[in-house]
Amino acid sequence: MQTTNKRRTGRKEPTVDELLAAIAKATLHIDTLETRKSDSLDFHDVAVWSVKAALEAAYRAGLAAAKEER
Repeated sequence: MQTTNKRRTGRKEPTVDELLAAIAKATLHIDTLETRKSDSLDFHDVAVWSVKAALEAAYRAGLAAAKEER
C-alpha cells in the first residue's frame, strides 16, 4: 500500500476556470471570462505588462499545483 505526505486542508481547490477567472479579474480587471456576445463586453484593451502579470500568475499557479501533486 502506497502512502502520500499530502496535507488535507479541508478546503476545496479551485477549478482551472475559477483560477483563470480570478487571475483575469485581479490582473486584467476583466470581470468574467464568459462569452457575453457583445464586443464591448468581450473585447478588452489591456496593457502588455498586465498580460505579462496574468501569464506569470498562471505559470506560478501551475508550478504550485505540480508541487502539490508530488
